[in-house]
Amino acid sequence: MPASCFLEFLLSNSGSTYKTGILFALFGAVGFSFKAILVKLAYRYGIDAETLLALRMAMALPLYLLLGLFARHEQRGPMRGRDWLWMVWLGFIGYYLSSYLDFLGLNYISSGLERLILFLYPTLVIVISAIFFKKPVTARTVFALALCYAGIALAVGHDLGNAEAHRNVLIGSALIFAAAVAYALYLIGNGMVVGRLGSLQVTAWASSFACIFSITQFVLIRPLDLLFHQVWQVWALTGIMVLVSTVAPVWMVSEAIRRIGAGPVSMTSTLGPIVTLGLGWLILAEPVGLNQFLGAALVIGGVWIVSRRKAE
Repeated sequence: MPASCFLEFLLSNSGSTYKTGILFALFGAVGFSFKAILVKLAYRYGIDAETLLALRMAMALPLYLLLGLFARHEQRGPMRGRDWLWMVWLGFIGYYLSSYLDFLGLNYISSGLERLILFLYPTLVIVISAIFFKKPVTARTVFALALCYAGIALAVGHDLGNAEAHRNVLIGSALIFAAAVAYALYLIGNGMVVGRLGSLQVTAWASSFACIFSITQFVLIRPLDLLFHQVWQVWALTGIMVLVSTVAPVWMVSEAIRRIGAGPVSMTSTLGPIVTLGLGWLILAEPVGLNQFLGAALVIGGVWIVSRRKAE
């Protein structure tokens, strides 16, 4: 259903601006989905999560600072002390904590399962908003949540095997789910300030603080020279991760939203889990079974229902 609606959108809007926006949204979704593949490839060279995250953030920091300077054109007022505190909090909970938990979880589970669990964040936004902000939950939303979590149960069941695999899947899934919760909290906080400060500015400065948190964590727990004693393959994979799966998708998705709106962009993001499953099978030789595809279909369907509700 999401795929047919996406084609409907594409065919019913023939303007070049719309088509460019669709392409930006597609490349952004693929870029974000490719991150887990690059992380798993880097782990093959013996690097740990803390070092890889710090290397990624150290490379990305100058680009985010440049993005912050570029984003000043959309600034709707001067940044006040309270705004900077928001940037620190959003950088910590979203781009640092969520990323760190995600990197840790990828030590234990497949890239396809990681993307499916992480893709639950829209449903978590609804659950958190209902619990803490008393926002109503409709029967359709409950149905969407049931679809999503039934899909995750199917996908997790596919990866369970012997006792060691069982333990790894449970640990990895818990870490990735915690990453999804952290990202959902980031999105809720982002929604409170983005209207006043602008999306690019929030992304740039929150991401910059996240880079500082990641680098500080590394300096406190690892010797600094470890960062510079990585094989060239790790440097190359991290560079690709920064450009293809970090900075470029952020810009592409922002441009896509500007050109075609948040609704169509959110629909293209449903391609993410399928893209990651396919890339994981093709590049990492991760086994893909019927349960994973059925689980992915249920999760995508549930998130699509949630996205439609928001659009309405």
